Amino acid sequence: MGQKINPLGFRLGTTQSHHSLWFAQPKNYSEGLQEDQKIRNSIKNYVQKNMRIAAPRVKGIARIEIQKGIDLIQVIIYMGSQLIESRPREIEELQMNLQKEFHCVNRKLNIAITIIAKPYGNANILAEFIADKLKNRVSFRKVMKRVIELSEQADTKGIQVQIAGRINGKAIARVTWIREGRVPLQTIRAKIDYCSYTVRTIHGVLGIKIWVFIDGE
Repeated sequence: MGQKINPLGFRLGTTQSHHSLWFAQPKNYSEGLQEDQKIRNSIKNYVQKNMRIAAPRVKGIARIEIQKGIDLIQVIIYMGSQLIESRPREIEELQMNLQKEFHCVNRKLNIAITIIAKPYGNANILAEFIADKLKNRVSFRKVMKRVIELSEQADTKGIQVQIAGRINGKAIARVTWIREGRVPLQTIRAKIDYCSYTVRTIHGVLGIKIWVFIDGE
């Protein structure tokens, strides 16, 4: 069959939990799913625009959790830096924009910011770090080695990084990867963080995949 399953979905109910918590009738499920995706995209776009102003040391959003009730939409943003936590105006502006964009007339939308302790142990933040360096035309080998060093500082047990596409502007696309430590993808009890990220460079589109072995057997 090959390795076609998402490592996060493979571990739901054991070491992973859903990033969206709500209930809907089958006929309304697709609308709720699209609404979640639009909320996440709006938040990411807003944060990227404000990054230049705050210039944080650790950029990126680890994950966005959405909890929906009858009259409340609770959005929890897990970040690697205090980008907008110390800026209440930014949070209020983001809430108002989302409230207007999604016409939440009968529902209140609330946003909370949570700062993660070890950001470089998160696959999404590492993927954004790689994407930012590749856009600036930094050598992919240098970037991959740097990511390994950052993950080791976060006390991870292992990491695997894969980059695919026209690397360094070569005419033929290829896949290169590096692994350090243990990454037991076949074990459900192993807590694996995974991210698939796409970055557009001057040479074309590159695909980034990261597996981080955090804890477990």
